[in-house]
Amino acid sequence: MTSSTRESLTPIEGGRATSGMSGPRRAWKFLRRYPLIPAFFLTVLVIAAAIGPIFAPYPVAIGDLNDRLLAPFSRGVTGNYYVLGTDHAGRDVLSRLLTGSRITLSIAGLSLCVGIMVGTTLGVVSGYFGGMTDEVITRMVDIWYALPFLLIALIMTFIFGKSLAVLLIVLALISWSGFVRIIRAQVLVLREMDYVDAARIAGAGDRRILLKHIVPGIVNTATVIASINVGGLILAEATLSFVGAGIQPPTPAWGVMVSNGRDYLQTAWWLVAMPGLSIFMVVISLNFLGDWLRDRLDPTLRQID
Repeated sequence: MTSSTRESLTPIEGGRATSGMSGPRRAWKFLRRYPLIPAFFLTVLVIAAAIGPIFAPYPVAIGDLNDRLLAPFSRGVTGNYYVLGTDHAGRDVLSRLLTGSRITLSIAGLSLCVGIMVGTTLGVVSGYFGGMTDEVITRMVDIWYALPFLLIALIMTFIFGKSLAVLLIVLALISWSGFVRIIRAQVLVLREMDYVDAARIAGAGDRRILLKHIVPGIVNTATVIASINVGGLILAEATLSFVGAGIQPPTPAWGVMVSNGRDYLQTAWWLVAMPGLSIFMVVISLNFLGDWLRDRLDPTLRQID
């Protein structure tokens, strides 16, 4: 074997090629396979969202103008110590981040629940019954995918006003279509299984077959889709709040905080960096966890990427 041939070979470690992989790629691969760090971060975030606002050091809606635009780890004129600094109104950024985490996660969670119920139901009905029902639901999903979500959000906000209910409806409308197609494909496979045919021969009706044989078979798939989609919903909520179509000031949602801080980007970078980093960390952690759940619960969903 020539030296050039030997140099072209990639050493194998643990059955996988590793030496040709860069450091960031190895770190990415490690986090996807062993998501302990993302899972720990999300656990801390959920705890912070649940009890953090109770222990927020300062009021989120009231500030002291004498302490406005203080950098992180600064002590104000009033003697208050601000770990993450203050905003243009002298409000504590850390307190607003803690309160904003509850708002952001609650909105994403509620809209995801609605999306799961609607999308899974339509996917099961479409895949199991087929025929004209399947055709109508499939075409409806195709049309919905062709519509830009931001335009829909702006139109609904213009018609119905800016409120939490409208935001939840918009986000639910974003999430439901992602469930329909994949759940439908899963049901198309499940309904042809031998145990489903045996249930039909035994005289089981559609309702019993759906509840006993079809729905349990799609739980893992729905869980994986939900874990992958929730990060997108958080990002969508932040985007809508940033452009003024979501949560409105002075409510300390993360998107609102980024929007309020953009005018001070050159002089008070932390007003954008802190909520922006929070959004990034949550979304990337959810993506890692979603990939891990997909590989463990339903490897056939790798095609989602």
